[in-house]
Amino acid sequence: MGNNRFTFIDLFAGIGGFHIAMHNIGGKCVFASEWDSNCRKTYRKNFDRISPSIFKKNDSDLKLFAEDITKVDVNLIPNHDVLCAGFPCQPFSQAGYKLGFEDIRGTLFFNVADIIRAKKPKAVFLENVRGLLKHDNGRTFNVIENTLRELCYTVNYKIIKASDFGLPQHRPRIYIICMRSDIKDTFEFPEAIPLTMTMSDVFDGAEVNKKIGYTLRVGGKGSPIDDRRNWDGYLVDGKVRRLKPKEGKRMQGFPDEFEFPISDSIAMKQLGNSVAIPVIQACAEKMIEVLEENEQC
Repeated sequence: MGNNRFTFIDLFAGIGGFHIAMHNIGGKCVFASEWDSNCRKTYRKNFDRISPSIFKKNDSDLKLFAEDITKVDVNLIPNHDVLCAGFPCQPFSQAGYKLGFEDIRGTLFFNVADIIRAKKPKAVFLENVRGLLKHDNGRTFNVIENTLRELCYTVNYKIIKASDFGLPQHRPRIYIICMRSDIKDTFEFPEAIPLTMTMSDVFDGAEVNKKIGYTLRVGGKGSPIDDRRNWDGYLVDGKVRRLKPKEGKRMQGFPDEFEFPISDSIAMKQLGNSVAIPVIQACAEKMIEVLEENEQC
């Protein structure tokens, strides 16, 4: 795998939660895609130095930081060991419209399948909301699982809460780890760890009325403290506080030095749509260990 442990591509990259997790365990990003212009600004701001090559074109004149993945010639995408995709989750989310594959964003999974078919990565790592598993009485997930198996991949999946890996929010999500059929699949999801951060830590040691916070909502919208659906209002040292980007970053596992070149409201929306980095990183480490074990056989 060269000087890096592995190479990966980052599809529907958002602001780069997958990128941070994979980079932290020795991965090199060789291609990324994100259509939202504000997310692209945040992504470039934070990864221009870490992965400068993806902000250029390759020998085939392909932009390695693509905008619309549906318009990319999949055969020109660089070869890679791992395909990562937090494919759009709003169609399957309780906070979205629950339209599933009737929503055009839901069909983007099949663009992922086209890339898998063309590039045959060793492993595939997908993340989505837990509602995907039961959407349309399970038929939606069955289509996804069967498609992956037809592409000759084993499929492992589990619903994991962010709080199981140290973060102070529940945020249950489905994590899907797939291995190419020629690779001996000994993958097991990592064991949960104790809570390492509370909402007091998120607010720099202040007294907070909750140990574990509300799940950062998809879309990141704020709501008043007396709203029973409120996910973001806290009593901090006796005063009502809404989350700011600094606190949102900590709740998702982003480093404090992560920068947002956009407004706070857009930053919160981006964080609400992002992944919980410690969960991604823990699962990815187990996945890469399987690939490395197979290389030694």
